Amino acid sequence: MQSDPILVVGPSWVGDMVMAQSLFMRLKQRWPDAAIDVLAPGWSLPLIARMPQVRAGIPMPLGHGEFSLAERRRIGRELRGKGYTQAIVLPGSWKSALIPWFAQVPTRTGYLGEMRYGLLNDIRALDEKVLLTTVQRFVALAEDSTAVAPAIPAPLLRVDEANGAKLAEKFRLDPRAPVALMPGAEYGPAKQWPADYYGTLAKKLGEAGAQCWIFGSASERELGEQIRKVSEGAAVNLCGETQLPDVVDLLARCRAAVSNDSGLMHVAAAAGVPVVAIYGSSTPDFTPPLTERKHVHYLRLSCSPCFERTCPLFHYNCLRDIKPMDVRESLKGLVGL
Repeated sequence: MQSDPILVVGPSWVGDMVMAQSLFMRLKQRWPDAAIDVLAPGWSLPLIARMPQVRAGIPMPLGHGEFSLAERRRIGRELRGKGYTQAIVLPGSWKSALIPWFAQVPTRTGYLGEMRYGLLNDIRALDEKVLLTTVQRFVALAEDSTAVAPAIPAPLLRVDEANGAKLAEKFRLDPRAPVALMPGAEYGPAKQWPADYYGTLAKKLGEAGAQCWIFGSASERELGEQIRKVSEGAAVNLCGETQLPDVVDLLARCRAAVSNDSGLMHVAAAAGVPVVAIYGSSTPDFTPPLTERKHVHYLRLSCSPCFERTCPLFHYNCLRDIKPMDVRESLKGLVGL
């Protein structure tokens, strides 16, 4: 029975990190006494702190795409004395497997990825017809075999209700049936439902007595402001005003969330919020919101999914043909708003 600590090399994206919690939950189901540490980007450590299954988040100082062999060697040598008997490497890159190898972790588990023979010594087969979704591929690494799709425990982030109340008071938010809007998508505009559609939806919800709270990064502040203006005051622009744990706590106070396929969509689901998810260039077949309380809008056009950052056909019909009233009806059916 596994009781020694396990090192997980975590992913670099918000949504993937939330989905990785399903792996942590499954590891704790199998080995309750095993401590789980996660090597992850610094931005994700406050999010990891909301995952009770994780003992510690270990900051990864290198940015996405940075190599720095010397720095990876230094981190690996620092981890040698931690007693890890297994490392699970979630990213598929060659460089992501270097630190567990430098740390001399005896069992180094992951998919072959970029020809990682030697760096990994517990290489698992990835059958994309069996493991259809990202979260299945993560959780399967906790099992003895990846030949069967595993059961998926849904991510569930710890919520700080006191912090949520404090923030609601700070921003003077209306507590009556708030709806979260997450209009951003770091990947690109081919995953972004039009801002004027979000604004029109917010206006209609305001007429029904629901205030909309717009969440996003500082770089999306202008996008949030555009939505606020179209909503004619029915929405509050919180883009850039909150840290990721704050978003978790405010989302937990919402009746529902409307989101593009983005990291915050997964955060909302893991905060226990019913989700209306809108897919454009990506597909819910690969990265669905991990909650039973959801409604997914995906048109399955002949050109979908293209997985492009911008529409190669220049029309964005996969998004523009999903109308605000379509999403409004979904909210009515999901939560009665």
